[in-house]
Amino acid sequence: MSKQILVVDDEVGIRELLAEILFDEGYQIHLAENAEQARAFRHEQEPDLVLLDIWMPDTDGVTLLKEWVEQDLLTMPVVMMSGHGTIETAVEATLIGAVDFLEKPISMQKLLNTVAKAIREGAPRPPMAVTETDVSQKITVEIGGATKQFALPLDLPLREAREHFDAIYFDYHLQMEAGNVSRVAEKIGVERTHLHRKLKQLGIKVIKKSGESES
Repeated sequence: MSKQILVVDDEVGIRELLAEILFDEGYQIHLAENAEQARAFRHEQEPDLVLLDIWMPDTDGVTLLKEWVEQDLLTMPVVMMSGHGTIETAVEATLIGAVDFLEKPISMQKLLNTVAKAIREGAPRPPMAVTETDVSQKITVEIGGATKQFALPLDLPLREAREHFDAIYFDYHLQMEAGNVSRVAEKIGVERTHLHRKLKQLGIKVIKKSGESES
């Protein structure tokens, strides 16, 4: 029997594209254009996987994810999707119970790999109790074929935590683009001068090809 996937996204073009790709791979697809439709579907059925958009007009995906956790309805893996995703949002969603995060535009291979992995591994385990001596979590990302872990000290005050997450986010993109600030600025959608100021504020040094450092 084919696996059932619920795709939740307010953009019709994205819903239809994901549905077409996944249907061609043999999955049974259900569509919801907002959180209300997703809630109704989940109360009636339990899909094998949910692809959940973060930014929706009525209720955002993170809020819906929290609802499912509180109502003991998070019995299936959920993969978050967003075109405006930040490392903070991804971390928040995975700490709540999402198993992975896809950043739009989503490549077909990345989509298929993530879906297969999420279905194979199944629903998330119940969160473990965190003690005062165990307040750091880690996020693992793949950069250039190599796996790298970033520590997330969750006991920091909110402002410091945001700076820490920002540093991880920019460090990741700089490594992905081999230190090319212009490409990073274009990729994440900010002005190059603004990115330079942000990197300087965070104390991140960028090494030019000439060997000079810029911040």
